[in-house]
Amino acid sequence: MKQTSTKLWRGVSIAAVLSTLLMLTGFAYAVKDMLWPQASSYSGDLSSTTTEEQGRLATSDTIRVTAIGDSLTKGTGDATGEGYVKQVIAMLSDKLDKKVQLTNNLAINGMRADRLAELLKGDKGYHYALSQSDLILFTIGGNDLFQLAAGTNASSAAGVVDLAQLKERLADGLKRFETVTQELAEINPDAKIVYVGLYNPFYDLQELREGSLTIQQWNEQAYAMVHRYPNMMMVPTFDLFEATISDYLSSDHFHPNHEGYAQIAARIVQALH
Repeated sequence: MKQTSTKLWRGVSIAAVLSTLLMLTGFAYAVKDMLWPQASSYSGDLSSTTTEEQGRLATSDTIRVTAIGDSLTKGTGDATGEGYVKQVIAMLSDKLDKKVQLTNNLAINGMRADRLAELLKGDKGYHYALSQSDLILFTIGGNDLFQLAAGTNASSAAGVVDLAQLKERLADGLKRFETVTQELAEINPDAKIVYVGLYNPFYDLQELREGSLTIQQWNEQAYAMVHRYPNMMMVPTFDLFEATISDYLSSDHFHPNHEGYAQIAARIVQALH
């Protein structure tokens, strides 16, 4: 009787140990998938998935692009005049093997989010151009935070940039940005809308490097707003300029040069396809 009882408890113990190991193995795989997600290994036809994800970019014979926002979308600082917008057009056309047409670049130097929101609400030209687009590209926020006048040489303004004021402007700027996203979503809920995130142009100046923390707060909250809409996405740029800022900024020490815009364009195209 004692021997039988011993065998019984031994069996129960072994079963308990095996059950625990199985549970821990499953938990480990679950954690692994969350922290290090793997690309799908599916090798079949991906056309339906691509179409669903890209929407009108995949189904349109010609992709019509409208660009709005501030001097970054205008291409200020690029001696060739291409900026990131025209480079996106060329790269995307090559990648998708179809015509990609820039119908409008409505960006304005010095544009702030509150002014852009006003144009989206009341300007019929803006409304029409955006409503006819398959892809909308935009930058906004830099002037809301730094408040540099159009044409101001940012390298000379760097000495008067106040990091405390930068932080104070954050909340109001984000409220304006939220209005912009709401208006864009209402005007064209079907187009793919790409917001290009902010970077700190003064990262190489020790006294202004801390400004990157405020820029990151902007990017984080802007991403949360953009993420509400299934047709919107945000492309980050801060890391492109922090590591090699001297290589990618123009002589005004604020706007990208041609190569800097090329880096932004490549990241946008990569995110779109």
